[in-house]
Amino acid sequence: MLYVQDPKGQYLPAPKEVIFSAARRLSGSRLRRGAMIESSQSARFAIQQKLIGYQCEMFACLFLDSTHRVLAFKEMFRGSVSRATVHPREVVKEALQLNASAVVFAHNHPSGASEPSKNDIELTEKLAKILLVVDVIVLDHLIIGESVTSMADEGVFSSLNL
Repeated sequence: MLYVQDPKGQYLPAPKEVIFSAARRLSGSRLRRGAMIESSQSARFAIQQKLIGYQCEMFACLFLDSTHRVLAFKEMFRGSVSRATVHPREVVKEALQLNASAVVFAHNHPSGASEPSKNDIELTEKLAKILLVVDVIVLDHLIIGESVTSMADEGVFSSLNL
């Protein structure tokens, strides 16, 4: 429980907005350039607060160097309430510009469901094949709903684990 001090000096449970703001600040520090992403769990903690609360689908990429240190976190595509159009060319272009060796994809489901759809699986496999041509490995694809699903941990696509 997070508490805040009111003007009278009393400590009260923090409102939801204050808690989310604190969580965003904390997750932002985990996404700073040079931070180490050691597992799907650390990627999940770093990313989930960034994509919670959107009323539309948002597709993002966490670009990493060869030792899995953060190069950049980019919210790349905004969609509708149930779908975001992802352009592989733009993902490749950003990976090359950042000189990334690996990437973790993430997107939210405004519905709250965190199970990957058939389209999510197909997109992940398509992007992984395309990026492999330029020596960028897809480590995971996180689906953020009421909970977070790691497609790599679930064995949904064949990936190298973190």
